[in-house]
Amino acid sequence: MTSPPPRQPVPEILAPSLPASARLPLNRCNLPPVILGSLTYQAHPVPLEIDGVRAFHAKLFDQLAEATDHRERAERFGHYMTVHFCLEALEEAGLTPGRKKKRANANYLRQVRGWSFDSDGREGAVLKHWVETRFGLLARHHNGCLHKPGSDAYQRYLAAGARGLYATNALEAQLDLLYTYCQYELFRLDPPRKHLTLFRGINRIDEHEILGRGPGGRYRVLLNNLNSFTSDRERADEFGDYILEAQIPLPKVFFFNRLLPGLLKGEDEFVVIGGVYEVGISTL
Repeated sequence: MTSPPPRQPVPEILAPSLPASARLPLNRCNLPPVILGSLTYQAHPVPLEIDGVRAFHAKLFDQLAEATDHRERAERFGHYMTVHFCLEALEEAGLTPGRKKKRANANYLRQVRGWSFDSDGREGAVLKHWVETRFGLLARHHNGCLHKPGSDAYQRYLAAGARGLYATNALEAQLDLLYTYCQYELFRLDPPRKHLTLFRGINRIDEHEILGRGPGGRYRVLLNNLNSFTSDRERADEFGDYILEAQIPLPKVFFFNRLLPGLLKGEDEFVVIGGVYEVGISTL
């Protein structure tokens, strides 16, 4: 009786670049989460469009096309948002006369201001939830690790997002249009450009989910679904001992401070949609 041939080693099956635990099966844009959150997308980005937003607000983009100056376009955008969403006439949007306006005033401007102040606050929860529903990329951290849906941190995140959206005036639709305008403006400012080199100060690389390591201080990391970066390398050094450097696809820029002049202090912050990225780690 002959002995069986030796067993051949089973080849390692590489995990997908975006783990299934970090994404939803569906989203509301033109690419599925597994693609737009991948390393391939970082290298070869294409425009992202939230379903129906550009077509529904065609009048706004016709008005923007007539303006040649960045500041004028920002003014036209702000005016359109105010009128379309009744931001200064909340009763017309359904607010009961005499009712407190605190929650109804939770508009897109307050969301980006709140994010700049504390990305783990209520506004941060709203924005991360918005990224989940529009792009299908799940939040990984908000005042704690969110890897386990049944955890206390995850339940607090859900509650904060729900409180942030309660009694607001089409807040997620406002964010849809803010992102779409941001993409329009980035294209107008520099049409051929596909990436920005941005920086993020960190104290330890293990603050991020490491999926792989490469030579020359390169890492493959899974970022939170929304993150703050800066275009100023020296500014990034103020927030950590090490600097994370990444090539960010322009379609993954949700907002940047210079988009709406005078809204936020400083001009170098970029709010970036997450996923898997190849990054470099260095010191200043």
